[in-house]
Amino acid sequence: QVHLVESGGGLVQAGGSLRLSCAASGRTVTGYTMGWFRQAPGKEREFVTAISWGGYSLNYAGSVKGRFTVSRDNVKNTMNLQMNSLKPEDTAVYYCAVGAAGTPVTVTSWRAYDQWGQGTQVTVSS
Repeated sequence: QVHLVESGGGLVQAGGSLRLSCAASGRTVTGYTMGWFRQAPGKEREFVTAISWGGYSLNYAGSVKGRFTVSRDNVKNTMNLQMNSLKPEDTAVYYCAVGAAGTPVTVTSWRAYDQWGQGTQVTVSS
């Protein structure tokens, strides 16, 4: 079992930036794909980005590509999400997650991830 804690959310104006962090404890996350998902009120949880255990393979949702950058540090057991040029439609609760064993970054379904943080709210005002 791994315990995930997100931080860094907040309120920002459109065009601004935020950096989310996810700290993992308990079981190591080395060897596992990690990802960020988000969920806006009344909407399904949606894929944002995923990063392979070595950090060499990345996948981004089309809506965030070119604006968001994911990274991870397997020594510190952390994952970060740098979000630039934020838009009001990026407003959501952002969740950090660890994929089930063998999950590749190309899988975008939240059902492939079996460890989740509690989420951090990101609000982008227009």
